[in-house]
Amino acid sequence: MRKVVSSPFISLDGVVQSPNEWQFAFDEEMAEALGQALETADTILLGRVTFTEWAGYWPTVTGGEDAGFAKWINETPKYVFSSTLDDVDDWANSTLVEGDLATAIGELKAGEGKDITVAGSPTLVRSLLEQDLLDELVLLIHPVVAGEGRRKLFADDSALKKLELVGARPTSSGVIIATYRPVR
Repeated sequence: MRKVVSSPFISLDGVVQSPNEWQFAFDEEMAEALGQALETADTILLGRVTFTEWAGYWPTVTGGEDAGFAKWINETPKYVFSSTLDDVDDWANSTLVEGDLATAIGELKAGEGKDITVAGSPTLVRSLLEQDLLDELVLLIHPVVAGEGRRKLFADDSALKKLELVGARPTSSGVIIATYRPVR
């Protein structure tokens, strides 16, 4: 069965929003970890906010250092979870999912293919974890305090959820890549 995996950049104070504003280094080990994540996934899950932001950007990227990722994300099937969007037709290979999250994820996991990755979408990641639908959470923990005014991965009133550390390693820039699995 396929796994659902999320690999967000996160600050020491739990911020995941706008990593371009607080991520000061991107080293070879991080590139390797993210490259491996892309190689093992062939389906992307997105929430409304990330979809809306990325749909206007990634289809326009055709060159430069982001061209490889742009090609991958533009060509890979994307499932967008939203109760407010009417359609997702402005980004190729995107499907709007309006029904029950657990049912949709169950169908995707039961299908053929590689892993399923969550791109950005902290609200979706929280929902997946709360409903026991997330199989792996790979945090790329940056040695920075991003500060208030930015969205964190988990709200202060999040319910208790036990995770098991299955791997951790520091990178040359001081980022820690920590892989967790929910205790079931």
